[in-house]
Amino acid sequence: MAQPPEIEVRGKLTPNRPLDGLTWLRVGGPADWLFQPADEADLCHFLSELAPDVPVFPMGVGSNLIVRDGGIRGVVIRLGRRFNAISCADGMVVAGAAALDSMVARKAADAGLNLTFLRTIPGAIGGAVRMNAGCYGSYVADHLVDAVAVSRTGEVVTLDAGALAFAYRSTQLPPGWVLTRARFHAEPGVPEELHATMEAQLSRRDATQPTKDRSAGSTFRNPAGFSSTGRDDDTHELKAWKVIDEAGMRGARLGGAQMSERHSNFLLNADHATARDLEGLGELVRKKVYQNSGIQLEWEIMRVGEPAPE
Repeated sequence: MAQPPEIEVRGKLTPNRPLDGLTWLRVGGPADWLFQPADEADLCHFLSELAPDVPVFPMGVGSNLIVRDGGIRGVVIRLGRRFNAISCADGMVVAGAAALDSMVARKAADAGLNLTFLRTIPGAIGGAVRMNAGCYGSYVADHLVDAVAVSRTGEVVTLDAGALAFAYRSTQLPPGWVLTRARFHAEPGVPEELHATMEAQLSRRDATQPTKDRSAGSTFRNPAGFSSTGRDDDTHELKAWKVIDEAGMRGARLGGAQMSERHSNFLLNADHATARDLEGLGELVRKKVYQNSGIQLEWEIMRVGEPAPE
């Protein structure tokens, strides 16, 4: 474990904090330190005082993440309630980085603003911005006006969409920077109609995805064409689940990990899986797909940390 940071904070700084309970897949070893800042000023102070050689990993709700069994060296930063405010005015929605995507969509709809694409995206706004989340033909890149982040040296920086350099499921946010809030523009709509649209989206999702199982969303990116704006080419017919099926890997298991029978691009913690089980099964799927079709699947789930010692 790294040496403890000698920094006075108003938030909570916990050493050797297990991370398995903070991810949707319920796997992962400990972080050397977990910091939960009291507010933005507390976060700025902490990062300005933290030794520059200490790695920093911002973590949201862990919805699209595998933390390896050996844990994370350095400091994991997780934002709490002080960072989940949502406000709507003048065609704009401002949301804290810890606000859940689904809640932002609902609050926006209440105000007659259309961010319905966020309703079925698991996770929080910080992760949605960092990963240019999207579905149903809309992406964060289509709506983001600007975002506020705290740099690794503790400075508050406002970034417009161009500075983030959106691409498919990625941005150019520097390592160790922590997003704290984001501002979106949204088209007007009738609240009742927007809520009805979201209910239809939820029904469609629940009919095709293993929403009641322990997963982290889509495991691999669709092997399709992507534009410079970060938009998936929805006209391309090739989908990850299809090439996984063709390789015979629907329902495949390794230890406690399984590829879902319901949707073969969902990796499940089916029976007390370890991170090694999950990542190992994912790599096996990639190998089988490549052997069958010559297609190299790319992970969509983020994998961080170190493997457990042998």
